[in-house]
Amino acid sequence: MTDDLLTVGTLSAAPGAKTRGTVPADLGTLTVDIPLTLVNGVHPGPRVLITAGVHGGEFTGIEAATRLASLLEPGQVHGQVIICPVANPPAVYQGRLGVSPLDGVNINRVFPGDPDGGPTERLAAWLFAHLLDGADAYVDLHAGGIDEVLRDFVGLRLTGDTRLDAGTTELARSLGIEDVILGLDATGGNSHAAAARAGVPAILVETGQLGERDADTAARLVDSLCALLRGLGVIEPGDSADEPAPVREWVWAAGVTAEQTGLWYPEFTAGDDVTEGQVIGRVIDPADGQEHKVHTPAGGRVFYGMHGLTVAPGTELAAIAIPRAPAIDTGTP
Repeated sequence: MTDDLLTVGTLSAAPGAKTRGTVPADLGTLTVDIPLTLVNGVHPGPRVLITAGVHGGEFTGIEAATRLASLLEPGQVHGQVIICPVANPPAVYQGRLGVSPLDGVNINRVFPGDPDGGPTERLAAWLFAHLLDGADAYVDLHAGGIDEVLRDFVGLRLTGDTRLDAGTTELARSLGIEDVILGLDATGGNSHAAAARAGVPAILVETGQLGERDADTAARLVDSLCALLRGLGVIEPGDSADEPAPVREWVWAAGVTAEQTGLWYPEFTAGDDVTEGQVIGRVIDPADGQEHKVHTPAGGRVFYGMHGLTVAPGTELAAIAIPRAPAIDTGTP
């Protein structure tokens, strides 16, 4: 049995114990309670962090994380698992959108945060300082929001560190989700990008769409998370070993944004293949009925897009990825 006490803030789990509760996070102008489940296994192994509820209105990950927290028992665990099903309570419980009602900031653009910044920056800093510190692997669960269609995918960021990138790629593939989209660098304020810069294998998992509460989708995600934990050696293999699922690798090619305020009528759904210059929707001005066609700047596959009716300039309407080109062997050592 490991001798390490697992502690996050005011919450602790002794070796061989599971503890559930909340930990207060000071955001400067207010304090929020972060729900956590700490599973401290009876055998040594890695520490795995799983978060959900970084954005409001993304319910699949929250549901799956909560189910997994109930499922895991320390007697079956090698190492430690920290599960945070609602990482951003203001956005989840009050705003139900991608931005926080506290300050209008999208937390997944400001990681690793600033302990002296605004409320959302402080929350990001708290999550990194209290949850990510000491983690050997990080999984951040997202979903298509209440106005977003989405094709399931796993996202990761390449860093140029061969060992780290190999570990992150293996983590992404272990879920059994067909599409893996690679960011070619680790810049930006996304949670998994900031974790990668800190040297932690980290992935973004997107499952479900339109803010749906779909029990089957949540159950499949729990199965995927269990496969990932088996791959890390955190839980024992089942009666049959997980068969490696075929994976397709993609890279982002283009984003499509609205140029006018109006009513949005998309002509695609997530998973559609499009060609450069194709009309994928129209924005109609409700005042005069003028129609503005929206064209794709590049060909590829739409992985997520706006389904809501009203848009303003700068609203993201669609995101397009293309298959990753295979590495070319030049024969040079």
